[in-house]
Amino acid sequence: MVSNMAGGQPPWHGTEPDAPLGALEVYAEQAHGYLGASGDQLGKLAGLLRPPVLESWLRSLRGRVDPMDALDDRGLRGADLRRYLQAHPIAALMPLIDKLLVEDTAATGLMVVVADQFGRVLSVQGNDERVAAAAEVGLRAGDDLSERRIGTNAIGLVVRTGRAAWIHGPEHFLYRMRQITGAAAPVHDPDGRLVGVLMIAGGVRVARPEILALVKATATAAEMDLLLTAMRPGQRDAARRDAGRPQPAARLGLDVLGLGQPQLSIADRRIPLSQRQAEILLLLAEHPEGLGADHLALLLDDSDLDNGTIRAAMSRLRAVVGPAVFGSRPYRLHVPVATDVEALRAALDSGDVDSALRLHAGPVLPRSTAPGIIDIRDELRVRLRIAVLKSGDPGVLRRWTSGAEGRDDAAAWTAYRATADPETALYAQIEAKIRVLDRRMGADATRMQRFGA
Repeated sequence: MVSNMAGGQPPWHGTEPDAPLGALEVYAEQAHGYLGASGDQLGKLAGLLRPPVLESWLRSLRGRVDPMDALDDRGLRGADLRRYLQAHPIAALMPLIDKLLVEDTAATGLMVVVADQFGRVLSVQGNDERVAAAAEVGLRAGDDLSERRIGTNAIGLVVRTGRAAWIHGPEHFLYRMRQITGAAAPVHDPDGRLVGVLMIAGGVRVARPEILALVKATATAAEMDLLLTAMRPGQRDAARRDAGRPQPAARLGLDVLGLGQPQLSIADRRIPLSQRQAEILLLLAEHPEGLGADHLALLLDDSDLDNGTIRAAMSRLRAVVGPAVFGSRPYRLHVPVATDVEALRAALDSGDVDSALRLHAGPVLPRSTAPGIIDIRDELRVRLRIAVLKSGDPGVLRRWTSGAEGRDDAAAWTAYRATADPETALYAQIEAKIRVLDRRMGADATRMQRFGA
């Protein structure tokens, strides 16, 4: 082992996994000893960690990630995770990933991890015993591995920087993940947008240059597959014949949050929808088991819509999205539709309040009076508000109270005040706002809001 007591410099220069691992482990363990310190002591981290790891640790510290954070139950699970993966662009790449990575690594004791563009783990494949052991320390399907959530790790670093990365053992910011080594690479779509992350994870054997090279090569192959799919002549001809209508294998996106006109995304095109069309598509997306005409009518209108009206509405919708998107008896989607409602709900499920607020452009179809839409709107509003109040995050509370839904939320302003220094101008501004709300609504009303009534 190498000691740093004499003040020597760590024997690494680049970011490839070719540094002496014994020295790296010793220096990283020493760095963990400084995490509870401050000021000059934190300055010693610069001599102990590789540059990209140091930058990530400092971001983790600024983000108030707890290095002793315990494993919790936040994350997508079961049917929710399967539905999210099915609607995600990376789902089309899973057979390729299986062929290039999973089949060859299954017998080695290593694991193949696939995550989305936010760092949410979509799948962990490998030896059952190793997968179960990894789940016990926080590497499990459905969990959020973004740097903002758990600090330094290979997937989180790729999401943050857009570049391939490897993190070995105690270089992880979380102490509970110190036995894992991960080598990860980004997957981009033909337009250069990050769509996912591939990682090989396991023990010390992963900290070899050829492992990172293998992950990079697989990610490149996945990007080429996406590019070839986008360029395939048959698909372009079909698109021209059908004037942009999706084929049965297509994946659609539905945006219904906020005051703007609801829109349907088909590949790189965006099609404006009427409110009724958006209501129907959202309700079908929320009920993958399908809806009979009578049930759909009740969700769309308190009054008794007759079946003829429902058939006419579905016919108009087919004229926009194409005949292959949904069937009848019952009405059911045949093509996965990824909605911004689903993305917001997934962020809340994983405890990522910051991402949830970014996704929350406004209420669900705010002009809609359909009972089924009102239920979805109220559910999301209540869940988001509770998550904001429980977060205790000054940035989250600032964004909520500056928006339309939180501007007069006395409970949120009170929680925001608790995060501010009483000696600052910000505290005085928040206190003044709370007093205005007290006068406007009365002390009793304010007290009721503070207790969530």
